[in-house]
Amino acid sequence: MQSHLIIWPALGQIVLTIGLYFVLAKRKNAALAAGNIDEERRGLFDDAWPDTVVQVNNCIRNQFEIPILFYVLVIVLSQIGSVDIIALSVAWLFLLARVAHAAVHIGSNFVPLRRKLFTLSALLILVLIGFAAFGLVKA
Repeated sequence: MQSHLIIWPALGQIVLTIGLYFVLAKRKNAALAAGNIDEERRGLFDDAWPDTVVQVNNCIRNQFEIPILFYVLVIVLSQIGSVDIIALSVAWLFLLARVAHAAVHIGSNFVPLRRKLFTLSALLILVLIGFAAFGLVKA
């Protein structure tokens, strides 16, 4: 299998993150237009914004936690030639879990479901770590 194919789900994760910035801008503009912000605190404090803005902002922060490990693992797997259909499928599942997590985070924000989706993505990272370790041992 071509190792570079695993870059596609990583690019999907990047697109997800950038897309969330557009959602954040839209929600901030709506809050500004409605006058729903504390002008004196908005530059430094999240509590100056309504919850709808804070939700997206927190979701964006979350895209720089577990997904960072995903990016590194994608590069490692690609470089050591350990990409097969299973590793590629796990990478796509990771992206789908992250998309679902983000949708819940900026939507209903139902924490029990968010936690399950986060746990799923963390478990998928562990599987990718296993693929990387096995690939290094094989090399």
